[in-house]
Amino acid sequence: MVVLLGGSGYVGKAFRALFKTKKVPYQSWARSEVDYTDKSILAAALKKHKPAFLVNCSGYTGKPNVDACELHKAECLFGNAVFPGYVAEVCADLNIPWGHVSSGCIYSGRKADGSAFTEEDAPNFSFRSNYCSFYSGSKALGEETLAGKSNIYIWRLRIPFNEIDGPRNYLTKVMSYAKLLEAENSLSQLDEFVAAAWQCHEKAVPFGIYNLTNPGSMTTSEVVELVVQSGVIKKDFQFFNSEDDFMKTAAKTPRSNCVLDTTKAKSVGIIMSPVREAVQTALARWKKNV
Repeated sequence: MVVLLGGSGYVGKAFRALFKTKKVPYQSWARSEVDYTDKSILAAALKKHKPAFLVNCSGYTGKPNVDACELHKAECLFGNAVFPGYVAEVCADLNIPWGHVSSGCIYSGRKADGSAFTEEDAPNFSFRSNYCSFYSGSKALGEETLAGKSNIYIWRLRIPFNEIDGPRNYLTKVMSYAKLLEAENSLSQLDEFVAAAWQCHEKAVPFGIYNLTNPGSMTTSEVVELVVQSGVIKKDFQFFNSEDDFMKTAAKTPRSNCVLDTTKAKSVGIIMSPVREAVQTALARWKKNV
């Protein structure tokens, strides 16, 4: 049996769908029933149910976007940095292997030589490196909290999307924002991400950090081009003149735009479709939220 924390969120719901499809026995704990953010309650519940694996999707992302994290810093810090440490301690004590949904938003751009960031590269968009968003800083601290721990997978997600229209879907955001910021990014097709994460457990690949993004990268304008070609929406897309223009008029905090290397995941047999193909497929299957 698998215990799922944060099962009511965007990523958590995708894990629930995967488990149902694969007929994996699981329990999705709601905080109203099991306040798993209390370490003693979490420990007691895990001792009682004895799961074979735990998936942590719980965290603080901010709604409608990371700007909200600037207003709720205590909640953000607890959810993304402190709480994962609680889970790690309890799972270590009870010898329960687990997986933690992290973020690639702890990086900015590419490396100095133009290559993508690997799992071994230190974050360059964190409290320790430069002026970052509070969300990114808290996620980087979360990974620091888990550094050196055994029996854990750290799954890095980047800008999730799929074919289901919704406020957390990157493609929905691209189509709904009044203006867009031109940037190059790695992206994660949500359903492929959760499948890849679960394969880490199924295949018993070595524990550690994995960049689970669709191989390759796309610029905002390349995504817009595919949206236009798909005919999903008819719109005259507008772009900010520069990142400075974006920061002055539309954002409260800097955004992470980065490219992650996926070689490690591929080397252990975790395969995701090329990013451009994944975006095209999502648009071809687009389901409007009515």
